Amino acid sequence: MPLYVCNSTKGVIDDGAKPKIADDITRIHCEVTGAPPEFVHAFFFEDASHFPLDGNTAFLFGSIRGGRTDAQKARIVEEMRQSIHAHSGIPLDEIVATTVDTPASWVMEGGDVLPEPGEEAAWLAAHEAKLAAESQAGS
Repeated sequence: MPLYVCNSTKGVIDDGAKPKIADDITRIHCEVTGAPPEFVHAFFFEDASHFPLDGNTAFLFGSIRGGRTDAQKARIVEEMRQSIHAHSGIPLDEIVATTVDTPASWVMEGGDVLPEPGEEAAWLAAHEAKLAAESQAGS
């Protein structure tokens, strides 16, 4: 979490552009929200049955932890649209992006329920300690 899904018309985002867009999605999300990059996931589809294109060439859907401001969400959407445009050449007016808020308590990462925004450092420390203890117990 967050989970970003980019659906596009078949072949318009080439395989070389997808890792660049995924890197930008991670960077942008982390810069805007302060979330650690380990939390960000990006997937690409070329199938209108997954996320409808509704006549557009590309659609980016982001499920993000609730608690982000409207300004943060607007920045995420605009900067990610710009990335898709820059790496694919798709005109901006054919790229739609949106986010939806998901409560942190609904999502697990690495087997643990995600923290609320702003509580990532403590969560990461506890998660790493748990993994280290499990590793020691398995040795």
